Amino acid sequence: MKILLVFDFDNTIIDDNSDTWIVQCAPEKKLSIELQDSYEKGFWTEFMGRVFKYLGDKGVREDEMKRAMISMPVTPGMVELLNFIRKNKAKFDCIIISDSNSVFIDWVLEATNFHDVFDKVFTNPAAFDSDGHLTVENYHAHSCTRCPPNLCKNVVLVEFIGKQLQRGVNYTRIVYIGDGGNDVCPVTFLKKNDVAMPRKGYTLQKTLSRMSQNLEPMESSVVSWSSGVEIISHLQFLIKE
Repeated sequence: MKILLVFDFDNTIIDDNSDTWIVQCAPEKKLSIELQDSYEKGFWTEFMGRVFKYLGDKGVREDEMKRAMISMPVTPGMVELLNFIRKNKAKFDCIIISDSNSVFIDWVLEATNFHDVFDKVFTNPAAFDSDGHLTVENYHAHSCTRCPPNLCKNVVLVEFIGKQLQRGVNYTRIVYIGDGGNDVCPVTFLKKNDVAMPRKGYTLQKTLSRMSQNLEPMESSVVSWSSGVEIISHLQFLIKE
């Protein structure tokens, strides 16, 4: 009986947003006004597709993007946390559910040498086309009204747990580690044994504290964190229980 650890990527594993970080590869490190203005709320993945095309058209190549991506800082205490999970892999399964893309996450996990810690990564699929442009697609389609059309993290989590159950894997609890607005949906579906771990000062934590002030029901416990080292302490407590 293992604990399932669910991680977000941007501003959780890495200490920035990979999609906005990549803009430093653009000429003068900024996008054209026209491109900036093309963003429609809820359609971020489509917007990023246009950003990647713009970078490609400006002659930005894969190796340059990769160098930028792996220069992104890792969140404080995250290296220690992922090493702790690796040492205790018999007690944890570990997945990433992220609105970034498969190429960026692969690059970072490879550069930090943490690929083996994660059993599965769920994110928007990306690849370089024959012109050397990075292309990105929506992860899936879903009917959740709370989430952007390309990704409902709760749908992904529920499907994963269902598939694991079919394989005879049942988790004692879920620990969800994230920061953003798109982490609210899966966190509100957690059960009483589960733990929501929002990063202090970020959207998820602010939303959860507003919900508790409004007495909106939440079954799971909530433990906020600033450093991965604090998450280690809580995981040590959980595996002793």
